[in-house]
This record gives sequence, structure tokens and C-alpha cells, in this order.
Amino acid sequence: MIAKLALEDGFIFTGRSFGAAGTSTGEIVFNTSMTGYQEVFTDPSYCGQIVTMTFPLIGNYGVNAEDFESKGAALSGFVIKELPRRPSNYRSSGSLPDFLREHNIIGLCDIDTRALTRRLRIHGAVRGVISTEVLDDVRLVTMAREAPNMAGANLVQRVAGTGLLVDMNTADTQASDWSEPLPSFSASNGDATENSGHVVVLDCGIKYNILRHLRSAGCRVTVVPATTPADEIRDLSPDGLLVGNGPGDPEAVHATIATIAELIGNVPIFGICLGHQMTALALGATTYKLKFGHHGGNQPVLNRCADRVEITAQNHGFAVDAASVEKVGGTVTHINLNDDSLEGFIHEDKQVLAVQFHPEASPGPHDSAYVIERFAHAVAHGRRIDTELLKFAARAPDAQHVG
Repeated sequence: MIAKLALEDGFIFTGRSFGAAGTSTGEIVFNTSMTGYQEVFTDPSYCGQIVTMTFPLIGNYGVNAEDFESKGAALSGFVIKELPRRPSNYRSSGSLPDFLREHNIIGLCDIDTRALTRRLRIHGAVRGVISTEVLDDVRLVTMAREAPNMAGANLVQRVAGTGLLVDMNTADTQASDWSEPLPSFSASNGDATENSGHVVVLDCGIKYNILRHLRSAGCRVTVVPATTPADEIRDLSPDGLLVGNGPGDPEAVHATIATIAELIGNVPIFGICLGHQMTALALGATTYKLKFGHHGGNQPVLNRCADRVEITAQNHGFAVDAASVEKVGGTVTHINLNDDSLEGFIHEDKQVLAVQFHPEASPGPHDSAYVIERFAHAVAHGRRIDTELLKFAARAPDAQHVG
């Protein structure tokens, strides 16, 4: 079946559909990961976006239930260069087209994804429409131009709770306990030894692997909806609060930012991705929209505290202004080596740690997985949140053979 992708600037890509039939709008972004496509389309942070993969062959190892990052898929469309005829992997329990059909996601293949990616890099992320129903170019471009803008969009209210048994559409703010650790084959798997730390997680579209990392670090993990008031979080007596990932414009999530602001200084806080941005806003810093965002598993980040480069996985279209963080008393700890944007900060006086990248990245890389473990250990043992938390012991010089 023929399908089309139209950009608001008038460019049209025509290819073959796979997955569901229909029409969907969203912001078009590109992801540079070579593997992990299943984790991409089950990441709630992609809500409202049409994702194109830069790696040409996608779907070759199928899908399986163990690698989900939420209950389903929230993205608006999935675009690839080449779709294999059939998947081949011992863990595969289904094909990519079958998964997309099951979750009502439109797929498009057999287009020039390099040309699309290049256009997005040069001109920035744009609104678009993907359709198997509407094939008139003029009408498609009009629909793309009428699609909602990502700037100003509160998409947390659309996805928060999709990963758990918490429903944002009800008044129920009952907490949910999380007990699943990392799988035994994971490179970051710990022994889940209890460290007596209790971490409450604000679910803004949380990924399963963040919760698994906390459990494997020995934490008791309680997940609450993003709309949970500060008083109810205090009643849970947490040793630490983790504000997780999610989609959309951080400035639009007013209620959650207000909750974080009320809790800052009362409990150690760890922000990841959208949580990094909202925590910065709660401190009084500012955010801005990136030209085309950071989406993929190969983003180089400098850990200034350790003078160490870490390859990270990222998925965000907004960033925190570094100067504004320093103005409110924060210390810049991480910088993106591609565009010098802020990737992390610590506010020692307020006991806040935040990173823009995903330290829990699945399938990887795992360079920064230690950040979650160290936060968990710190809050469990009453250790202060400071820059020492991100440092590494000096490496002894290699022994030299004398003979």
C-alpha cells in the first residue's frame, strides 16, 4: 500500500506503508541509533512525534515483550529506509509490522531517509503528516501546517501512567510499587540487595528501565502520577525523589513544576530528561527549544567533574540554558560535545542532581548507568548530593616491565 509523508515546508516523501492504516500528524524527528528500535517506539517521550531512523535496516531482529519501555507505543508514526522480509532472532516473538498494527502506529518504508534527515538537520524539526488514506500532496501539506506545535504542548497529560497501573485521566493518585529489577543478562544488572532507600518516582511518562535500575540498586520504588500534590509525596516519607522522562514542552507542565518547587530543599531530587528540564524550571532557570533535538544512542557528553567523556542515549527536543542554572546557584556538570548544550547540573544547597541524557539506556550505551546507582546509594545512606558524586577514583599508572 502506498503511503506519504508530508512536511509543512512542502516536501513530500512517497513510499510503502507497513503497520497500521490511517493518518497521523506530529513533529518529525530523526533517531541515530543502530539498534533499540523497539525501545524507541515504546518510549512515551516520543508522544506527538513521527520518528525516522537514520540506520537503513530496521526490524531485522523483530520485537519481544521483554524489551518494552512502557505498555505500548505513543509515537505518531515510524519511518525507515528498508524493512526486512522477516525477522531473525532467538528472542523475537513477532515482527515490526505486526507490532505497529497492534498499536495502531503507521509505518512508512522505502523512502530516502538520508535526504529527510539532512533536511531536518539543516532546517530543524518540522511538523508533518503521515498517511495511507490521503494521497493528495496539497491537502497533506495543508494538514501538516495545521498540526499542533510542539512548543507549548503539555503532552505529559497524554502519556503519564501509560507505563504503570496509574491512570492520569482519573482522580486516583494512589501510589504503585515497582518490584522488577534489571534482567540477568543486562550489562548493568546489580544484585538488587536492599539498601533501605525509598525513592518516589514522579511518572511523567516514565520508562521501565529507570525503575529497573532503581530496584537493582536496592531501592524501594514507589511510582506516583505527575499530578500528585507535594503533601501526598511527603506523606510517603521518601529518602529521594526521581522526576523522570516524558514528552513535550517542559514549560507547559505547570502543576508538576510547582510540585517540584515545593519539594526542593526538603528531599534530594534527581531529574532525568524532561525531569532535568522541569527541575531546572522549578529552581528558576530557563529552557529553550533545540533546532532538531538529540535523539539516539551515540551522543558524546563531557562529565566535567570526572574529566571523562561518556557516550549517552538521548531523546529530547528542549534544553536547559546553562547560564540560567548558574545564575540560580547550580553547578554545570555535563556538557554535550556536539553543540555545547547543557547535559547535567548539581545544586548542592538544594540537594538536586539532574541529567539531560538517559543513564538507564536500553539497549545502551551504559557509560553513565552509575549515576542512578550513586544517587540511590547517596539517599539511602544520607550522603549529600555534590560534585564528588560524579567523580571516579584516580587510575593507578600501568605497571612497567623492567628486565
